Amino acid sequence: MFPIRDHNPSGRIPYVTYALIVANVGIFLSYWTLMQDDRAIMRFYFDWALIPALVSDGQGWTGFFTSLFLHGGWMHLLGNMLFLFIFGDNMEDKMGHLGFAVFYLIAGIGAGLVHYIAAPGSPVPTVGASGAIAGVMGGYLLLFPKAKVDILIIIVVFFKIFPIPAFIMLGLWFAMQVFGGFGSAADEAGVAYWAHVGGFVIGLGLTIPVWLRLGAIRFWNRTDGHPAHPAAKYRVSRSRIPVVKRK
Repeated sequence: MFPIRDHNPSGRIPYVTYALIVANVGIFLSYWTLMQDDRAIMRFYFDWALIPALVSDGQGWTGFFTSLFLHGGWMHLLGNMLFLFIFGDNMEDKMGHLGFAVFYLIAGIGAGLVHYIAAPGSPVPTVGASGAIAGVMGGYLLLFPKAKVDILIIIVVFFKIFPIPAFIMLGLWFAMQVFGGFGSAADEAGVAYWAHVGGFVIGLGLTIPVWLRLGAIRFWNRTDGHPAHPAAKYRVSRSRIPVVKRK
């Protein structure tokens, strides 16, 4: 189950969102070939990833920033960029280009700090834009709680798209990160759950001034939690696969 789009068109071209996607893809392609060699990719991550144990030794502070543009594989990259593409444009629309860029970096670096606090002695390199994008999702939840998000459900060979309110999709995602954080050791290889949780909470907090400027509770009351503009409509084509009747 994962989101494929929202019904919340942006009022301006999201240049920063597009630039972040291009930067992440371009940087990944620049070192992708190193993944064929375990020693080479580990040396690369040692120089550029966030490694909490190094930070505890007074080194590797740049990893809080550089790790935001690194990924551990194609699925990691594509999943993060999909989430950024879906939710980033609307946050950039409300915050402005420069404001959104600053917001994204603060959320990402803050998420890295939360991960460091959770596992200060971990020698495992941490990479990914997930913490920053979690911040985008937290802000989106505050500003557009009832915006429709299309979810693709895949069960073996069954495919179905369901539109659900953003607060359900984002709330479930956040709950999964919290449960994952309590259910696994933060200093082991895998998912940096506490970075996701931290980024989400930081992003929501950083969005409060925007929410207050828009009218806070009055803003929600005017729109009933939906975007202030008409929702985007998508045409879903019926399958051309013929139906075989049972005898």
